Amino acid sequence: MLDEMLLRQPPPSISQFTQLVSVIVKEKQYSTALILSDQMKLMGIPANIYTINISINCHCRLNQVAYGFALLATIYKQGHPPSLATYTTLIHGLVLADRVFEAVELFKKLLREKVCEPNQVMYGTVINGLCKVGHTSKALELLRFMESGSCKPGVEQYSVVIDSLCKDKMVDHALELFAKMTEKGVLADVITYSSLIHGLCNFGRETEAAKMLRDMEEEGVSPSVDTFNILVNAFCKQGSVKDAELAVQAMVRRGLHPDVITYSALIDGYCLRGEIDDAEKVLDGMVKRDIVPNIITYNSLINGYCKKKRIHKAWRLFQEIQDKGLIPDVVTYSSMLQGLYGSGNPAAARELFNEMQAKGLAPNICTYRILLHGMCKNSQSPDALALFRSLESKELMEDVGLYNILIDDCSKCGKPNEAMDLFDELCLKGLKPNVRTYTVMISVYCEEGLLGKCKELLRKMEENGCLPNSMTYNVLVRELLKKNECQEAEIYLEEMINRGFMPDHATFKNLLVRIPNVGKDSRLRTIILKLTS
Repeated sequence: MLDEMLLRQPPPSISQFTQLVSVIVKEKQYSTALILSDQMKLMGIPANIYTINISINCHCRLNQVAYGFALLATIYKQGHPPSLATYTTLIHGLVLADRVFEAVELFKKLLREKVCEPNQVMYGTVINGLCKVGHTSKALELLRFMESGSCKPGVEQYSVVIDSLCKDKMVDHALELFAKMTEKGVLADVITYSSLIHGLCNFGRETEAAKMLRDMEEEGVSPSVDTFNILVNAFCKQGSVKDAELAVQAMVRRGLHPDVITYSALIDGYCLRGEIDDAEKVLDGMVKRDIVPNIITYNSLINGYCKKKRIHKAWRLFQEIQDKGLIPDVVTYSSMLQGLYGSGNPAAARELFNEMQAKGLAPNICTYRILLHGMCKNSQSPDALALFRSLESKELMEDVGLYNILIDDCSKCGKPNEAMDLFDELCLKGLKPNVRTYTVMISVYCEEGLLGKCKELLRKMEENGCLPNSMTYNVLVRELLKKNECQEAEIYLEEMINRGFMPDHATFKNLLVRIPNVGKDSRLRTIILKLTS
């Protein structure tokens, strides 16, 4: 068709060219559209503001925003006044190129110099850009500015900010904005509701999310497959697979078809519960419905097999997916590594790790945590420390989780000095120990009889905003009792109970042993009797 147009005599009109270019752009063939625009110029067909705007859009989509601004200069030279669409396209180009602050500055300039009157699309582009870089509060300010002006925000602008608030863990603020939006007569759409449902689910508020689903249907907004998938996934992550199955049934009743995401979530849910047979049934069901499982589907099953110590099944599936043309990702390899280490196959795990690296797949923090933990559990502590020292990434070298694994291993292997050195190294780097780090170090200091250091660390822990948890107190009380420091144990036992924590089985056992050895008026005896009454 393109060749026919170029050879036609007389040449095609500008409107015919524009129609063809628009079709090509809709197909996302931006380079082809630019070539056609160049051909148009060579044929002597003069460009108009509409065709130039299309070219600007193509350059912006190809991350060539500088060429877009060059075309803006061309518009001025030809005596055309740039349209609102011209400026909106350029602002969008800057946002796509992650130059959001430049986009905001251009938008402010247009307002300040009254170059054009922004419409909903331009406002929405800037709002979307601000949310993209995490400046939700600024996006909310711009939304308020719109509300006070002549160009009122529509559902698209509200939805972007609501979604961003949910992602920023400000779900209640999102719900407040949603309420204000509806009060102003702006009707929510499926995107608005889906964002709120997702936000509520991320905070474990599935009951409210389910109610939101009912509310949207009452308002005449039909949930999409994506909306239901959010609920299904949330129920599965919570361990409520039966509720997830009910959500799928509700989905089917509405004429919607569960997709690979739906089934993958169900498989993951069953695997998390250790119900592998049920997960396999879901896989069989989706295959019968001609839904092709993806790598995420198989990752859940492989992880499930590994957790149940069915390493041979996991390995067979790992091989099968590659025969099917699927490429294992970092999650696949990490699950297999965890399974191999957990089943006492450190040599096979190391070989798999080498294969992963040979294929150019970069391990992430989770992979390295699995490796270090696996090595430590399989009596390969020197290798674990050597691997840690070989890491070049600053992000990995400053991961508190990796330090925790090594410190804990040194503690269990009777290497208190190495544990203390690692802890000092962590602190010297300016890293913040977490409750697990502090708990392990408290145990190390107690075992070494360094009670003064132990108390000082507990105090520092709270000063740094890291509150002791049940495990911290149980470790501390247990170690003090082992050292026959009953008075110190009494103090921390009372503090522990006052903070709402209870002794675990091991601590309680240690307490009961000491009843005959303490006086009738002892505080420790009183505490024990209270706990047993």
